[in-house]
Amino acid sequence: MRDASLQGRRILIVEDLYFLADDMRADFEQAGAEVIGPVGRISDALDLLKSGVLLDGAVLDVNLAGEMSYPVADALRARCVPFVFATGYDADAIPAAYAGVTRCIKPIEPAKIAKALFGQ
Repeated sequence: MRDASLQGRRILIVEDLYFLADDMRADFEQAGAEVIGPVGRISDALDLLKSGVLLDGAVLDVNLAGEMSYPVADALRARCVPFVFATGYDADAIPAAYAGVTRCIKPIEPAKIAKALFGQ
């Protein structure tokens, strides 16, 4: 189902679990977004951002194979790219520096992410 708020938006997905990442990719594409990734490693996500890829928003898994995605979050903030955390972690497990970042419990719905990212 197409979602006007995601139509043509370039969304980075950072998720290390293949099946979950692939499901998210398919859901976002069905909603009309152009998916960048999915990317499953912090270093790959940072390399992608350094390449200058244009993004409208991002969905970050907090824990990628034992590495926390906060360096990616910081790089997105530096580029003024809105993002959400897709996680099973409780809000109090997220550092205070990211208290204002929307936390979405997996599995996520593209429409909820669109609302969190773009207020639509």
